[in-house]
Amino acid sequence: MEPLGAAAAAARIAAGDLTPSELTERCAARIAERDDTVRAWVDWDPRPPTEAAAARDRETPTGPLHGVPVGIKDIIDTADLPTQHGSPIFAGHRPATDAACVAALRAAGAIVLGKTATTEFAAYEPAATTNPHDPGRTPGGSSSGSAAAVADGMVPLALGSQTAGSVVRPAAFCGVFGFKASYGRADRRGIGAQAPSLDTLGWFARHAGDLAIALGVLAGPAEGGGDRIHQPEHPRVAVVRTDHWDQADADTRTAIETAAARLADAGAEVDELETPEPFPGLTDAQTTIQAFEAAETLGPLRELHEDDLSESLRALLDTGAAIRPEAHVAALALGEDARSRATELFERWDVLLTPAARGAAPRGLDSTGDPVFCRAWTLLGTPVLAVPGLRGADGMPVGVQLVGRPGGDRRLIDLGGRLHTLLA
Repeated sequence: MEPLGAAAAAARIAAGDLTPSELTERCAARIAERDDTVRAWVDWDPRPPTEAAAARDRETPTGPLHGVPVGIKDIIDTADLPTQHGSPIFAGHRPATDAACVAALRAAGAIVLGKTATTEFAAYEPAATTNPHDPGRTPGGSSSGSAAAVADGMVPLALGSQTAGSVVRPAAFCGVFGFKASYGRADRRGIGAQAPSLDTLGWFARHAGDLAIALGVLAGPAEGGGDRIHQPEHPRVAVVRTDHWDQADADTRTAIETAAARLADAGAEVDELETPEPFPGLTDAQTTIQAFEAAETLGPLRELHEDDLSESLRALLDTGAAIRPEAHVAALALGEDARSRATELFERWDVLLTPAARGAAPRGLDSTGDPVFCRAWTLLGTPVLAVPGLRGADGMPVGVQLVGRPGGDRRLIDLGGRLHTLLA
């Protein structure tokens, strides 16, 4: 049976054709069947969502996600489940309250199915999760569990976060939509911080319409009218290969060419765009900001729990501690300059088409892949979307990345849905 998306499930529940308990049981059955291999969930326990679903059964549907199960990345606070940040330091830790995003989902009628696996403090040390298309490959990180759970049909919608490429990359590797909202648009209260100048809420789904419903719940209407701009019949698409194009493998290069060609065939205005100044420096600037702020944010934990931190996290903190404050300030200034120029860029283009990752998910589970094609856009603060639908030479998913105008989150999701229709 094809797993339901969030919008379809909510519609059937509202029509009385499906109950929240029935849907939750389907999700739980899929987890029982597959999670020994995929390992997307942390300390999976079916009892809390079963009880929550029974309560939803007795309620009249009002919210747009009434009775729909959702997964929550395990750096996001939940009052009824532990939030452990992928680290033994927080084993069994129980927050006092829900994160703002979790509270918003519950208010919309959603059922928290459970916590999804994350890399250690949303950094680089892999979680136990495997890629649902091939358990010998990484699902990406840091939102590994959320992407894998959605891709495997365990849950229709799941929350993640992105500091470098932690939504786009796992979505591309697992073959689902992965959306990172405009920086600051969604409330981050209750989400574990790594680099506050970059940390942004995101979410995963198998259908673009489900992303749009979640956007309305988690972020509401955009300020400045970015989402109220008329959706063009023939969108203007700029292909941006970036200065890292030489790191893209044959699968990614083919994916970009295919996406561009199908958009053009469908009537879009498609052209090449050389990476303008100061954009070439954004990748290095993002790397500087992330390391510097991670050292500040997580450094105190190291003083108390040195032996409980992975070697890769200690290396990140060492790198950050060695960065001079002036370099951090300069990197932030470069990002601000680029954001001001992005406004002009999106006067000419509706969306940028660019690689999501170097290629398909790498073999092995000792790395989550390289976020090189995501770092610049995360620093820019624009909404970004990984669009699935293509496969590499070996049959693994290969996504492409769309970058939208600041505040134009809903418009980007709609364009991504149109592209997916052309690719699928």
